Order: sequence, then C-alpha cells, then structure tokens
Amino acid sequence: MTRRPLRPLARIIDARGRGENPDAIERENIRARHEAMRETSRARAEGRLLVLGLMFFLGFCIVGIRMGSLASAEVTEPRATATTASILSGRADIVDRKGRILATNIATHSLYAQPPRMIDRERAARELAKIFPDLDEERLVKDFTGKRKFVWVRRTLSPEQMQDVHDIGEPGLQFGPRELRLYPNGRLASHVLGGATFGREGVHSAEVIGEAGVERSFDDILRNPAGGGAPLELSIDLSVQAAVEQVLSGGMRLLNARAAAAVLMDVQTGEILSMASYPDFDPNKRPSSKVVEDPADNPLFNRAVQGVYELGSTFKPFTAAQAIEAGRVAPGTMIDTKGPLVWGRHRIRDYRNYGPELSVTDVIVKSSNIGTARMAVDIGGPAQQIFLKRLGLLEPTEVELVEAGSGRPLMPRRWSEISTMTISYGHGLSTSPLHLAAGYATLVNGGTQIKPTLLKQEGIQLGERIVSVRTSQAIRTMLRETVKRGTATMADVEGYAVGGKTGTADKPDRKNGGYHDDKVIANFASVFPSDDPRYVLVVMLDEPVETSGLEPRRTGGWTAVPISAEITRRVAPLLGLRPDIEPGSGIEVSLNNN
Repeated sequence: MTRRPLRPLARIIDARGRGENPDAIERENIRARHEAMRETSRARAEGRLLVLGLMFFLGFCIVGIRMGSLASAEVTEPRATATTASILSGRADIVDRKGRILATNIATHSLYAQPPRMIDRERAARELAKIFPDLDEERLVKDFTGKRKFVWVRRTLSPEQMQDVHDIGEPGLQFGPRELRLYPNGRLASHVLGGATFGREGVHSAEVIGEAGVERSFDDILRNPAGGGAPLELSIDLSVQAAVEQVLSGGMRLLNARAAAAVLMDVQTGEILSMASYPDFDPNKRPSSKVVEDPADNPLFNRAVQGVYELGSTFKPFTAAQAIEAGRVAPGTMIDTKGPLVWGRHRIRDYRNYGPELSVTDVIVKSSNIGTARMAVDIGGPAQQIFLKRLGLLEPTEVELVEAGSGRPLMPRRWSEISTMTISYGHGLSTSPLHLAAGYATLVNGGTQIKPTLLKQEGIQLGERIVSVRTSQAIRTMLRETVKRGTATMADVEGYAVGGKTGTADKPDRKNGGYHDDKVIANFASVFPSDDPRYVLVVMLDEPVETSGLEPRRTGGWTAVPISAEITRRVAPLLGLRPDIEPGSGIEVSLNNN
C-alpha cells in the first residue's frame, strides 16, 4: 500500500504562490487518511462477522441433521458398535464329496427390546416368558423397568416365534435380520463339522464364526468373500457316514459300551469317508463345553481323533512288518512262543497256550503276545521307535480338525526293553483310532506313507516309502488269514475279501492305578478288499460286553468285529465295490445239434 505524504511539495509551493496557508493541506490529508483507515477497518470487521455467522450456521445444520438421523434410526447394541470393523456375513456352505449339503445358512431374525419405547413393560415380560419358557419373567421385568435402553431378548427366532412376538403388539420389541448356521442332517458327522456360533453382533447383522471341527479349522476360508461363495468340499460321503453311524450307535447300545468310534479311510488318497464318535451331539444345538471328570462323559469329545487308547493286538502287524522289512524274519519263520516270557518281575502270557512255536503268520493269526514280543526284542527298542515314528504313531495327526492337536500319543518316558516288548502288542503306547487307520493304510497300500485328510482329493498321495511292496503283500496275507481262521472269523463278509486284526486292551484305572479287571478297550482294524485294498476301517468300543453266552465276553472278536462286519456289508456297495461271486462247481455247457 502506497502512503501519500501529508505535505506534498508541489501542492505546498502552489498554495504559497496563491497566498494560501499550507497547513490546511496537511490537515485535509490527515482527515482523508483517517477516513480511509476507518473504511478499511469497517470492511474487515464486516467480513469477519460474515465468516463467523456462516460457521455458526453450518455447525447448527450439522447438529440438526445428526439429531434427526439419530431420532429416526433404530437403537444399536453398544458392543456391536464398539469396533469399526464391518460384520461379514455370507458364510460359505460345506458339502460332502458328492456336493450334498452338510452346513449352510438360513435367514432368521433376532429379538431385542427398547424399554423407553415400551408401553406395558410388565405385560411384555409376561407374554415373552410364555413364548420362551427358558426366559425368566422376573429378570425381564427388571431389565425392562431399569435404566437400560437396549436389551437382547433372543439371538435367533423361528418364524412361529416371530409371529407370536408380533402378536403381543408391543412397539418396544424389535426384530433384526441375521443369518443362522444350519446343519440339515442334524447329528450326522457332528464331530467333523463341529459347529458355529455368533461372534460380533448388531441388530441388523451378526458374524457367524466356527466354534469347532472343520468350521473352525477353515473359518477364514469360509468367511472370505473372495471365495465367491464356493462351498468347502469334504472327503466325507454322506450316505456312508449315515450307514456307519447307524450301525455303530446300534452296536454300542447292544453291547452296553460306554463310548464308540469309527474311521473309514481310503488307503491310496488318505481321504476320510466317514468319521464317527459316540456319544455325539446336534451341532444345531451344540451343548456347552463344560469340563467333566472323564472325557467319555462329554459328547463334544471326538474319540476318533482326541481319544488316545492302548489299542492292544492291532499293533502286532506293525511289529511283523518291521521284522520282515529288516530281514529278521519271513512269514514262515518259526518263533519261540513258550511262556510265560519273563522280564524281571513282569510276565508276558498269551490268551491261550499256542504250543512251543508258531510261524510269523500264525503269531499274527492267533495273536501271540509272546511271539510278537520276541520279534520286537530282536528288532530293538531304538529301531522300533524310529519305525513307529515314521508311521506317524508318535505325533498328533495332521488331519484338518482343531481337535487333532490334543490327540497326542502317550508313550513311556523311558523306552526300555520291557516297553519295547509291550508296545509290540499294543500296551504301553496310547494312540487314537485315526492313528491306527493311517498306520494300516500305509502297511497295506503298497508301503507308502498315508496322511489322513478331510478334504476331497483329486489323486493318490505320493508319500514316503515305509515298507516294500513285498512286505505290504505279506501283511495283507496275514490280515486275511486272521479273518479266515484266526481271531476275527466273524469279520468275513460274503462277496468281499476282508482282512483285519483284533485288539483287546485292559482299560487303565485312573483312580487306583493299574488296570481294571472287567473293563477293556476293544477294537478291530480291517482292510477290504484284502487282495487289492481300497479302504481301511477301524472300530473302537469303550467298555463293551457281549452277554448272549453263559459268561460275559469283552474281546474285540466278540464285540468290535461283528459291528465292523455289518458296517462293511452296508458301505461296500455304497462305495461302488462289487461283490466277488464265485461260480458253483459242476457247471457244464453243451451244444444240442438236434
């Protein structure tokens, strides 16, 4: 800004020439300058007032709009709005290997109350208690008449319940849409699926998260919108699963067993076509995971994966396979079976006196503890431990279940010579039925390691070679002979060549130590068809007893074997296996020229 001088020289000279007073020029310039300054200050003040007025106006507009929005919106639950992350919905379906639905979503509604908007709070509480008998009327009255502005009443409603609540006519009772995880087959494959629950919740949506089983193992995949809604394909066959569960549950009740488990697995791909555990539960109404003294009393406990047991004589084929593979014996090699076999204060005996010696094949067929222990001592403890570890019997299985990590095998702290003997016939080492199924699959599929999986596979597994094809063939022959003339004759199914090995182990006494005299874990591991095995089936029963005879019978041959045979009889056709029908003798074909 250019400032004008108060006494301009040109004007002063001109004024003096005309005889005027030059001071008047200075006073005029001072007045003009002050007037210009006042105009500038006034304009600046008016601008500031205008800007301030606009700011106040915009602020009042924002507050008014927000108040109107809050007044017209429904109340949201505080914990749902405590996070800025959005609630994802649209959880993907779970299907079996043939695309049949195992788990899906359905649209439902939640019920909540806004006490400030309620007209008759006591009546609303009374009517709700009639519709939902599990609700406490007094508690509802307390919640509705207190200071709370939001109350959850029910997380999910059936259409009938929603209509009943609507008929109450209470404006303070509101419904919110959400998705509910549905298991249309009820209890079928409950331990595989596990179940789902609600995570973060709001009145307009709720987050469905996996709680156990594959629902939890694949939670990120099932909730990922990038998957485009593609279903998760399991290896389970729904028809086979239904047949296995029906036979297993019926057999468990018939034999008064405390619990039971079964695993059916493809020996080439490792696919689990059926996994069952009893007692079971309905994942639509999953019970609370309360801690109980004995896992056998908890229906959430998956005995096929989490349960580790001494599985008895079903371990003997592992010992025979290792001895044959190491070149220590052949199937026809004679083994000393004179008993008892004494090691310190321990006495190892056979169920019966099988004579002074048996061939390796007959050690398996007749189930000789003494013969198996002698082979194990010849192999040695360190080599035995390495072999069992390669079979996957000393670590938790890698199956896609969150529960698998807790199924850690129990082994002796010090792998002594007596441990080597007892472990050779299934005592002193506790594993799960799934461990046993995977171990048998490895032995009979040609000798390559198999890892169980619950996901549908496109081809066979190419695992590490554990035993040779020749050893695998020898074990298959022994298993078949066990069914034909050994301890598992009731496992023979007409039309299907079944091989297998029984196991009966005394059940540990957790309170007093040692073992129970009248309680056992009975199991049977079978393969079929035995000449070219496709499937392995393991059946386990906890404390079974067969009472059709004069004395109660608890061994695997009388309990687990008949159940396994019935399962094989039912599922083999479902698996596409045709029975081998041998033509009768004496059939003649003649040509008649007449």
